Amino acid sequence: MTRNLPHRIVAPFRRLGGLHWQRFNGLTACLLLVLSAAAFPPAIRAQTGLPEPIAARSVSGQFIVTGAPPAPAGSGLAARPEIATNANFVRLEPALLVVSAERIKESLEHNLNPELPVLPPPSSPPGKIFLALHPAQSTEEGVTIVSRSFPAGWDYQVRLPDVLPRIRYLRAMTGVLLLELANRDGHERSAEVPAWLVDGLSQELLATAGPEIILTMPNKTANGPPLSRTVATTRGLDSLAGARRVLRDQSALTFEQLSWPTDVQLSGRDGGVYRASAQLFVNELLSLKDGPTRLRTMLGSLPKYYNWQVAFQTAFRENFPRPLDVEKWWAVQVVGFIARDPGPAWTPAVSRDRLDEILSVAVEMRTASNALPAHAEVSVQAVIRNFDRKRQGEILQPKLNALQLAELRMSPAFAVLADEYRRTIADYLEPAARAVSRPNLGEHPPLVLSRPSVAGTLKKLDALDARRRAVESAANPDGK
Repeated sequence: MTRNLPHRIVAPFRRLGGLHWQRFNGLTACLLLVLSAAAFPPAIRAQTGLPEPIAARSVSGQFIVTGAPPAPAGSGLAARPEIATNANFVRLEPALLVVSAERIKESLEHNLNPELPVLPPPSSPPGKIFLALHPAQSTEEGVTIVSRSFPAGWDYQVRLPDVLPRIRYLRAMTGVLLLELANRDGHERSAEVPAWLVDGLSQELLATAGPEIILTMPNKTANGPPLSRTVATTRGLDSLAGARRVLRDQSALTFEQLSWPTDVQLSGRDGGVYRASAQLFVNELLSLKDGPTRLRTMLGSLPKYYNWQVAFQTAFRENFPRPLDVEKWWAVQVVGFIARDPGPAWTPAVSRDRLDEILSVAVEMRTASNALPAHAEVSVQAVIRNFDRKRQGEILQPKLNALQLAELRMSPAFAVLADEYRRTIADYLEPAARAVSRPNLGEHPPLVLSRPSVAGTLKKLDALDARRRAVESAANPDGK
């Protein structure tokens, strides 16, 4: 019967770092419910991911677990000792899952409105969230989130393996809860929640309340009762400690990079830079005056727009009148964050290597129109000579941020060089306001925007390169 369903009814799903999002309209949802109830036996329903008998329901009734794994230990993967004793994995079980979901919801609402114990009651009932468990086949399985529209609102199905990494579980729950909050007013179109908001808030929840909100199956028993070991540290808690460790040696991403993440970044295979940058970005937004209110306003207006950037700009208009203002503000926040705890100073050799890395630009080159691209590294001077102004800004602006951060930890001689490189590039990118004397134009000379010439900037950069080679030779006289 599934082959007879019109293909146009089901919208294609989109992927978000291990989360698969799929949306259905009201007709599709009704068809699926009818088919699952009348046309499919239990075995086929389990294979197709359609609704299963209820295994557990949360206290509020919002969270319903279906398709529970076989009792008592779930999948064979969940019973393996290397999984049961690994704190990085969570083994899901219906009764614990509904409690965990309620706790994650409370913690998330507290982050979005720290002045009140819970968010104000919605104008319409919150959407139901069906948590469909299935036996895990591997630890690499993703999570699928399906949002379904009805005349009265939305409900959601989260298809989860019963074994998965803690961060993937928390990202899935954070993502569906943010989606439910955004769609509460019954909009016809579902919201598009930005990845940085999902990652930023899930990382914050993991750092501040992980042991209390992520409940896993016990891994042993003592005289009958099951026991699980939980390690929690609450004294002097720094929720950004993990982000600080990551961003000490790697530059935080720009706002544009946060807005358009790659699959590698979303999966965490970038060393955690995207997640650390997103957590810091969300923290800084919440620290703004009325920051939580503005973030909630943005969340509630997401369904009104076809992209989240418009909702963000509208909600934070007083803080960032122009899109460029977000980038400038964010660069200042990153520098201040690293400056408060720059970490151990680098040796001259590490400082040299880091400065070389920052001042190198990776490009793709083709020797012919039909040839495969070859990867190469060029200098900042080559970027200024060969690229247009827009592309120069896209390449060199992140270099300014990286130089400013690296300067805090470099050995003195290389720190001075990094500062001068940064000033030279910044003067070239951003014209300075300078007073120019003109006769008969009033008591005060007017201010005009002037920019150093290309030739003058290249000359300064060449001179800095010569000084850098001299400093490198002095720091390493053996040439090693």
